[in-house]
Amino acid sequence: MYDLAWPWVLVLLPLPLLLYFLPRVKQASVTTIEVPFLRQLLGTSSQSGHARWRWLSVMAWLALLLAASRPQWVGEPVPLPVEGRDLMLAIDISGSMEQTDMQINGQAVDRLTAVKKVAGEFIERRTGDRIGLILFGENAYLQAPLTFDRKTVKTLLYEAAIGLAGKSTAIGDSIGLAVKKARTIEDNNRVLIVLTDGQNTAGAIQPLKAAELAREEGLKIYTIGVGAEEMVSNSFFGQRVVNPSSDLDEITLTKIAKITEGQYFRARNAQELEQIYKVLDELEPLAEEVQFYRPTDELFHWPLLLMCALLLGGMWIRRWTA
Repeated sequence: MYDLAWPWVLVLLPLPLLLYFLPRVKQASVTTIEVPFLRQLLGTSSQSGHARWRWLSVMAWLALLLAASRPQWVGEPVPLPVEGRDLMLAIDISGSMEQTDMQINGQAVDRLTAVKKVAGEFIERRTGDRIGLILFGENAYLQAPLTFDRKTVKTLLYEAAIGLAGKSTAIGDSIGLAVKKARTIEDNNRVLIVLTDGQNTAGAIQPLKAAELAREEGLKIYTIGVGAEEMVSNSFFGQRVVNPSSDLDEITLTKIAKITEGQYFRARNAQELEQIYKVLDELEPLAEEVQFYRPTDELFHWPLLLMCALLLGGMWIRRWTA
């Protein structure tokens, strides 16, 4: 669309009219310098030539004001690129994740079901970030490469099944896989969130060694230990309280986070897990809201050229209608 950058210039529109009606002051005789060629150039026009010159002068004044007000063509809004994060989620789907010590809406669910719900909502909120998904058990697999398609990543997370990658837990391999993928991308706020309920019992690389490699690549790691600390178990001898998270290696998870300048979190229930992901939103804030700009093309030169043409035309009329 067309727009004027300095529309206030148009307040000068009646200036020639005001000057025309100003009272004339009688001037004393003064010595002047005569320029013969200027008189020949302008000439003394006839009545019709004088009228034409007057109208051309008015149009030239209008063109000058239009040029001074800086007319522009403003294009459609164009989004500016935003700097987000490359955020990988490494989710444990080993056999221990089938433990039903979590609750959602008062209903007992297994650990993976609670993780799917909370992590899925976390993925939806990460506007502007590239999200990747690693699933690990006995082996680690890249389920979704880094992508802006949050809907697909969420779907792949929901399709994950316990034991799909084996019954054991390869925490070190999951970190190593994330480091391998981090080497192929630019250094752009790379973050890994590792969620597990156990300890490293499989894989080719030890977790702390993998953490050192992650530090060298500038990959920050947040670790989450999930699972309740107390659970009532029914047996032949009656009810007894057990710790379903006795295998959770919190010491190693804490060291992994510390080595990479991340942080370790403990989620004993779905509410704590949800709060942890909200804290992660604060520690790794979302990209700024998308901003737009409108490309503009300056058009002042067109009315300026028109003004020059009108003045030249007026001078020609005064010269040849004399």
